[in-house]
This record gives sequence, C-alpha cells and structure tokens, in this order.
Amino acid sequence: MDGTFKNILIPSTIAILTIAILFIIRSIASKTLQRWAGKTETDINDIIIDAFKTPSIYLTIAIGLYTGVAISGLQEKYLFYISMTIYVIVIMSVTFAAANLSGRILNYYIRKSDLNIPSTGLAHGILKVTIIILGILITLSVVGISIAPLITALGVGGLAVALALQDTLSNLFAGIHILVEQSIKIGDFVRLETGQEGYVDDITWRTTRIRMLPNNMVIIPNNKLSQSIVTNYSLPNKEMAISIPISVSYNSDPERVEQILTEEAVKASEDIPEILNIPRPSARFQRLGESSLDFEIGCYVTDYEKQKSAQHQILKRVFKRLKEEGIEIPFPHRVVYLKKDDVL
Repeated sequence: MDGTFKNILIPSTIAILTIAILFIIRSIASKTLQRWAGKTETDINDIIIDAFKTPSIYLTIAIGLYTGVAISGLQEKYLFYISMTIYVIVIMSVTFAAANLSGRILNYYIRKSDLNIPSTGLAHGILKVTIIILGILITLSVVGISIAPLITALGVGGLAVALALQDTLSNLFAGIHILVEQSIKIGDFVRLETGQEGYVDDITWRTTRIRMLPNNMVIIPNNKLSQSIVTNYSLPNKEMAISIPISVSYNSDPERVEQILTEEAVKASEDIPEILNIPRPSARFQRLGESSLDFEIGCYVTDYEKQKSAQHQILKRVFKRLKEEGIEIPFPHRVVYLKKDDVL
C-alpha cells in the first residue's frame, strides 16, 4: 500500500498541482500579453496570441503530466508509453498552433498587401491541412512507426478513394484552378449564365458562394462553376460604363439638347460620388427614331451595383432641366392615312 501511494498518488498530486500552477501562470501571461497587444498598432500580435490560446492548454497539461511521470517510480515500460503520449500531445499541440497561426497570418498579409491573391476558405484550408499532415507524419516517426509502408499503403488505397470521391475531388481541383487562374476572386461581382448575379462571398474546397443583392446566397459546386460562362463585372477593374437613353421631340434643336444633357451629366459626376468625372461624361445624338430624336448619355460608375442609383440621379436632373428649357419628351405616336374608298 505504501509503494502504491508513493508510485502513483504522490506523482499524480504533483502533476495536478503543476498543471494548476501553470494554468494560473498561463492566465496571467495571456491577459498581460493581450493588454500589451492592444496598445500596439499592428494586429499581428493579437493574431499570434489568439493562435496559441487553445494549444497552450494542451502544452500545460503535457508539462504537468511529464513532471508527475519524471518523479514516479513506475516501471520502464509504463513510463515509455506515458512519455510517448506526452510527446504526441506536445507535437500535435504545436502542429495545430502552427496551422492556425499560418492561416491567420496568410489572411492578414493578403488583406494588408496589394497583392492580387484571393484569401479564401480553400487556400486557408489547404495550408492548414498540409501543416497538420506534416505534424502527423512527425508524430508517427517519433513513436517509432515507419512512414514508408504507410505511404505505400496510402498510394494503393488512394486510388480506390479517388474513384469513390470523384465528384468531391473534381470540386476540390476545380476550386484550386479558380484560385490559381484568378478569373473569380472574393468580392467580385459576377453574373452566371443562368442569370443569377451577386458578390463572390467565398470559395471553399467544394463550393463557391455568391451573395446576391437581395442578400440571398447562391451555392455552386466548383466544377459546375468552372465549366459555365461567367461575366465578371470586377475585371479588369470595378469601374464600368453605363448608357442612359434619352428621347426628345423632333421640334428640338439637336445641338442644344446634346449640350444640356452633357452639362447635367457632368454636374451629376461632380455632386454624386458613385459617378466618375474621369472619363468625362458626355451625350451623343444616336438616331432618328420613329417619333423622337434619340440621344444617349455615357458615363462611368464606381462599380456594377451603383449603376441604377447613378441612372436614377441623372434622369431626375435631365427631366427637370428639359422641362425648364421647354423641350418636349414625346410619347410614341403614328400617323394613319385612310383612303376614301375604304370608308363605308
């Protein structure tokens, strides 16, 4: 009974006390570091602290267990298995910490830099999975499991898995192709060949999510998206040209109408942020219509979503100005000639 007390109970008590003390130290250090990070201008310190919050719990437990095991009088074979378990906990905690940290740092620097690289769930997931796989391989090597036969077995089994998961793998590689090609990126405004349109919200390992203007989400498999015709209104840049048709009476002076329309479009570009004044808005005489002289106002807006708002503002200004100038905006009409013989 005394030997059992000495070999198990005392080391367990010391391990628990060590873990408790380390948790207190961890809590104090975490709060201190958070206060320090809050005073710095960069966000990288907060990212590093947040990434190590959860893994530090496992490290604390591992250190406490190792302390208890080190002073215990257990047999060597039991110490070996317990030590291996502790090593596994330490390696995997460091692996998960590195995976979380690398993904967050990747997203942070992509957002802060001007690099034309999409920061998506797929890119973040691939990076994390790669680091986790490396951590698992290191763990297997530490515990004495040979990696070479495992890789051979995975190669044979991988073929069967690939055949069973054709659709999933097709979506995965289609998503990677979309990221590498950069034909579609997060934040782009796109229109599908089915007529649905919206902002690209995320590109995951299986699907691409498009947030429509009514705030609904369209979820498309990556392989379907890669094979469909997509109009990207954010390429080569977000600025886009719009045309606003205006019709006036045949009694109007075309040069005067063109001058008025140009003046109102230019004024609108100076007053309304979503309408660009470079290139300069202009109006042109387009055609002789059936019952009107047809003009067109051309201007640029900041992005696709602003075109309706810009057209709304310009049309109000143009209507008010034409009314002040006494220029008629006609409605369609036709002249019908009747022969006397056709009249009963």
